[in-house]
Amino acid sequence: MADQIARGEDFEKRAEKKLSSWGLFGSSSKFEDAADFFVKAANCFKLAKSWDQAGSAYVKVADCHLKLDSKHEAAGAYADAAHCYKKTNSKESISCLEQAVNLFMEIGRLNMSARYNKEIAELCESEQNFEQAIVYYERAADLFESEEVTSSANQCKQKIAQFAAQLEQYQKAIAIYEDIARESLNNNLLKYGAKGHLLNAGICQLCKGSGEVVAINNALERYQEMDPTFFGSREHKLLADLADAVDQEDVVKFTDAVKEFDSMTKLDTWKTTLLLRVKEALKAKELEEDDLT
Repeated sequence: MADQIARGEDFEKRAEKKLSSWGLFGSSSKFEDAADFFVKAANCFKLAKSWDQAGSAYVKVADCHLKLDSKHEAAGAYADAAHCYKKTNSKESISCLEQAVNLFMEIGRLNMSARYNKEIAELCESEQNFEQAIVYYERAADLFESEEVTSSANQCKQKIAQFAAQLEQYQKAIAIYEDIARESLNNNLLKYGAKGHLLNAGICQLCKGSGEVVAINNALERYQEMDPTFFGSREHKLLADLADAVDQEDVVKFTDAVKEFDSMTKLDTWKTTLLLRVKEALKAKELEEDDLT
C-alpha cells in the first residue's frame, strides 16, 4: 500500500513538472503528458485504496483536458473522480458529478447527463436528503424522457413519487403514480404493474386526510375506467375497505383490511409507513371524539 502511494506521488510530481515546463512543441503536449501522469497516479492511489488522493488526481486529469478543450474526456475524468470520492466524501463526489453533468450537457450527451443526475440523486438518497434527491431525479427523468429512455425515466419518477409522499407532498405523488399507471396500461410488457401504481396512488389519497373519502371513491371509479381489470382485484378491495374504514372512523376495520392484504401480499416499508400515518390519524380522531363525550 505504502509503495503504491509513493509511486502515485512520484507520478504526480512528474505531472506537475510537465505543467511547469516550457514545451518546444507547444503547450498542448505538456497537458497531454501531464494528464497521462495524473491518470497513472490515480491508478496507484486506487490500488492503495487512498480514495481522496485518487479523486484529487482525477480532478487534475480533468483540468488538463479542459485546457486542451477536450470536454468529453474532462467529463469522464470528473466522473472517475466522483467514483473515488464516493467511498469517502459524498459532498466532493456530488460536486464532481455535477461538473461531469454540465460538461456532458454542453456537448449534447444528454443520456450521460441523465445517468449522472440519477447517480447524484442516489447519493442524496443515501444521505437521507430526500428534497435534493427529488430535484436530481426530476432532472434525470426529464433527460431520459428527451432521449426516449422510458424505463429509466419511469424508475426516476417512481423515486420522486416515493419521496414526495414521504415528505407529505401527496398530490404530487398521486399525479406521478397515476401517470405511470396510464403509461403502463399502454404497454403490453408493463400493463400488469399498473395495479401496483394505482394502489400507491390510492394510499396517497388516503393520507391526505379523512375528509378525502369522496376523493378516494372518485379515484377508485377513475381507476376502473383506466383499467377495467382493477375492479375486483385485491388492490381495489384493499383501497375500498380502507376508504370505508376511514369513513366509519373504524380503526379495527382499517387494521383488519391491512392485515388481510399483508397476509397474501407482503406490504413494503413505504406502504406500511403511509398506512400507519392514516391509522394514527384515525386513532387521534377517535380520541378526540371520546374526549367530547
